[in-house]
Amino acid sequence: MQRYFAKKKKDNYLVLDKNDLHHIKTVMRMKSGDEIEIIYNKILYICKIDDINSNKFSVVRECNKNNEMEIELVVAVGLVKEQKMDLILQKLTELGVSKIIPVMMERSIVKLDDKKKEKRRCRWQSICKEAAEQSKRNVIPVVEKVKALNELTFSEDYLKMVCSVKERNNLINNYLQNNKNYAKMIFVIGPEGGISSLEEDFLNSLGYVSVSLGSRVLRVETACIYVASIINFFSMG
Repeated sequence: MQRYFAKKKKDNYLVLDKNDLHHIKTVMRMKSGDEIEIIYNKILYICKIDDINSNKFSVVRECNKNNEMEIELVVAVGLVKEQKMDLILQKLTELGVSKIIPVMMERSIVKLDDKKKEKRRCRWQSICKEAAEQSKRNVIPVVEKVKALNELTFSEDYLKMVCSVKERNNLINNYLQNNKNYAKMIFVIGPEGGISSLEEDFLNSLGYVSVSLGSRVLRVETACIYVASIINFFSMG
């Protein structure tokens, strides 16, 4: 059953965006009487299409089903080329990440002015919405505005990690095994070319621990998928 996210709830009806209505009519070719899944305030509702030309959908029943990770995972990733960023956003959403922070780093090839940053962020948020619907999530990950490295300050209740290319001994799986009590995590991954030594040292000064993903050098998009996958595994333990 196709899933969507509602803008608001009024009485026994949920209201979708006009773009969602277009998707229901034109792409999914649904008809009046068909049922769809709609998420509102993280709650799943089964709804009926009363009128295929209206973006109001009547609630049939509420479902107690939550597909979210128990761990709140934030991934901060260095700005990369558009196609790679699209893939990263899609896969991180599918793997249950709560928040994605694009970061301008020393080796980031992509440079954006303020106008392009906001336009790109809106597009990225749309990608996450579509991926959240496809993967049956109860929430859409938040894509924050592009940040500088010195803005990655998080409180002590977060387990803070940075993907290191110089630290080979502190493997991520061993480090997570020894830090099971954290409900919140943030992981920083560099752009193409990796994070610089100065940037890694700076993050270390902010409390980020350098961890290794192993002896092989992974592409940015692969590293993001690997990190989210292994944290998924530990969240189920």
